[in-house]
Amino acid sequence: MKNKRISLTAITIVASLGGFLFGFDMAVISGVLPLVKNQFSLTAVQEGWFVSSALIGCILGVALSGELSDRLGRRKPMLLSATLFLISAIGCALMPTLSLIVVSRLIGGIGIGIASNVVPLYISEIAPANIRGRLVTYYQLAITLGILIAYLTNALLVSFAASSVSQIMLIKEIWRAMLGLGAIPAVAFLSGLFTVPESPRWLMQKGRNQEAQQILNAINGHEENQVEVASNETTSQGSYKELFAPGMRKALLIGILLPLFSQFSGINAIVYYGPSILSSAGVSLSNSLISQIIFGAANMLFTLFAIWKVDSWGRRPLYLYGTAGAAITLTATGYCFYAGQTTSVWLLVCVLAFLAFFAFSIGPLKFVIASEIFPNAIRGRALAISIMTMWIADTIVGQLTPILLKDFGSAGTFWFFAFFCIVAFIVVYKLLPETKGQSLEHIENYWKAKGLNANEQQSADTHVPIH
Repeated sequence: MKNKRISLTAITIVASLGGFLFGFDMAVISGVLPLVKNQFSLTAVQEGWFVSSALIGCILGVALSGELSDRLGRRKPMLLSATLFLISAIGCALMPTLSLIVVSRLIGGIGIGIASNVVPLYISEIAPANIRGRLVTYYQLAITLGILIAYLTNALLVSFAASSVSQIMLIKEIWRAMLGLGAIPAVAFLSGLFTVPESPRWLMQKGRNQEAQQILNAINGHEENQVEVASNETTSQGSYKELFAPGMRKALLIGILLPLFSQFSGINAIVYYGPSILSSAGVSLSNSLISQIIFGAANMLFTLFAIWKVDSWGRRPLYLYGTAGAAITLTATGYCFYAGQTTSVWLLVCVLAFLAFFAFSIGPLKFVIASEIFPNAIRGRALAISIMTMWIADTIVGQLTPILLKDFGSAGTFWFFAFFCIVAFIVVYKLLPETKGQSLEHIENYWKAKGLNANEQQSADTHVPIH
C-alpha cells in the first residue's frame, strides 16, 4: 500500500456502482410489472407484494447496514450488497415460480438497502474535504444513470421480443431478461470492490492509524492527511445515545428531515404524471416507456449541475435555491392544472424546471449532507437512520399520492408538495450550517462545540460557515 498509487476516480466509480444498482432496481420494475401481472394473472394483493417485496428488503438492508458498517468496516458490507444483488438478478431470471422470484426480489432489496447507506458513507470518508460534495454527488448521478439505463433496456427488450419468434425463456418471458440484466453491473460492482481500500476513517476509529495513513497517502499524499490522522483519537464503539447529546440533536434532526423532504418534494407525483404531461404538451409518444426515458435523461443531466457547483457554491445555497425553485415550479404546475392549461407547453416547461431544481439540490444533497454531519464513531448507524427515513417516507408518499389526486385533484396535489418545499427551505435556512471544504473531524468538533456552548449559541450560528 505504501508505494502503490490509488486512483480516487476509480474508487468513486466502483463505489458508485452501488448507486447504479439502486437506480436500476428502482426503475426496472416499471417495465416488468405489466408483463408479470399479465402472465401470472396477479391479484391486487399479489401485485402489491411483488412490487413491495424489494422495498421491504431495502428497509431490512438499511436496518442491518449501520451495525455492519460500524463493526466490520465499509468495504465488507458493500461486498455483501453486491453479492446479494447478483443472487437476486440471477434468481429473477431463472427461478420457475412467482414465489421464488419474489424471494429473489426480497434478497436484492436487502442488498440495495445496504448499498444505499454504506456507499455514500464510504465515498464521504475517503474523499478529500475540498471535493467531498462532488464525489458523493456522483452516487446520486449513478442512481439517475441506473434509472435511465433500466428505462432504455426495458424499451429495447420489449421491441426485441416483439420481433423475435424464439422460444428461449429470457425472450419468451422478456421480463426475466429485464431483471436479469442487473447481474452485469452487480458483477462489475463485486469485482471492483476487491480493488478498493477500506475507509481510512473507519480504520482510524479502530486505532489502525498507520493503515489509514498509508491509504490516504496512496490516494493523494497531502500533508493535511497526517494532521487528521495524528489528531484523531481512537474512540470506542459509539452508541445511539451520542446522537441525543446537546450538540448532536440538531445534526440528527437535519439527517432525518432532509431525506423526508426529498420524498415529500413532489418527485413521485411528477413521475406518476410523466407520460400524460408529455402527451398533453404535444410530445408524440409511442408508449409510456419512451416518456420515462425522457424524464430519466432530464433527471440525470440536471444532476451534473450539482456535481459542478456543490463544492464551490456550498450545500446551503444550492439547497436553498433548489427548494425555492421547486416550490415555485410546483405551484406553477398546479396552476396549469387548475386553469385547465394541460395542453399548454408551459406545463411541460414547469415540470422540466422542477426536475432541474430537484436534481441539483434536493435529490443529491440529502446524501451529501447526511454522510458528513455525524460523529465518526457512529456515522454508519446514524446514516442508516437517515436512509431508513428516506425509505419509510417513500412508502408513505407512494400510498398518499393516489389519495391526494383523488380527493384534492392534480392542482391540490402539486400545491401540497410545494408547501413541503417551502417548509424545507425554512428548515435549511434556520438549521443547516455550511460544511463545504471542511474535514469530517472538523465538522464533528463543530457539533461538539455547539453542545458545550449551547447557552451561548443562538440562531446566528446557523448562518455562518463551519470554520
